[in-house]
Amino acid sequence: MTRKTHLDTLAMSLLLGCCLFWGLQQVLIKATISEIPPMFQASLRLVGATVLLWLWCLWRKIPLFSRDGSLKAGLLAGALFGAEFACIYVGLQYTSASRLTVFLYTSPFWVAALVPLWVKSERLRGLQWLGLLCAFAAVVFALREGFTGDHASTARGDLLALAAGMLWGLTTVVIRATQLVKISAEKLLFYQLAVSAAVFPALSLSLGEQWSWQFSPFAITSLLLQTVIGAFASYLAWMWMLGRYPATKISVFVFFTPLFALLFGALWLKESVTTGLLVALATVAAGIVLVNRKPAGA
Repeated sequence: MTRKTHLDTLAMSLLLGCCLFWGLQQVLIKATISEIPPMFQASLRLVGATVLLWLWCLWRKIPLFSRDGSLKAGLLAGALFGAEFACIYVGLQYTSASRLTVFLYTSPFWVAALVPLWVKSERLRGLQWLGLLCAFAAVVFALREGFTGDHASTARGDLLALAAGMLWGLTTVVIRATQLVKISAEKLLFYQLAVSAAVFPALSLSLGEQWSWQFSPFAITSLLLQTVIGAFASYLAWMWMLGRYPATKISVFVFFTPLFALLFGALWLKESVTTGLLVALATVAAGIVLVNRKPAGA
């Protein structure tokens, strides 16, 4: 498998598509919590995605259970992935989707700081760190109204969201620094989905959540989108890219997701798109250009 040192058109297109859906996904999760409790909702999504991935691998004849030395790292990545989503789904009970997203998308900082300790080729230079800081500052600027007044959230939601961002970053670090980078994207995702799918139903029951199997058309649509596009297709694309492109440069693209969430809020909730939002989008784009800028002579 040939690894690339910079993002090409295919990678950037896939990343923008993933970020676009992930911006919608946070809104979907939040909107569905009133009907389906968070851990139960996550359980349905993860179990469904695991089944889809297993069927996909059967069809493509991709081995999932062969011995390749990746088991321990795979279980660790699965545990981190599951813990991240537990923090997200529980955190959305205490805070708004936009505020949670700010803290969740601190993950590129963990990736940029930790991955180079094991993968020297992914060390960021001065201008690239500037680009990373610009992108994050733009997100905070765009969402600044969510930190004041009636939109202020509890400390519990903030801490859970921050923990989710750290766990996402650590998952990426484990993937890039272990044998997991050498296995198929399907098996890599299977580790994460299967471990989480095995744990989340028990976690839901332990929290006393009520399981009801009567869903509204909106809840069914939300679950289908979260499962088929979110937990299956978009995460499979993400895992595929982690095996072929620099994790530090991929991760900075996720700063687009909170801004896409705001745009979906404008379309769904008829909120106005402000000049500040447009400035933030432009600044995020500039930051991504700096992070992905090829050094002189490269």
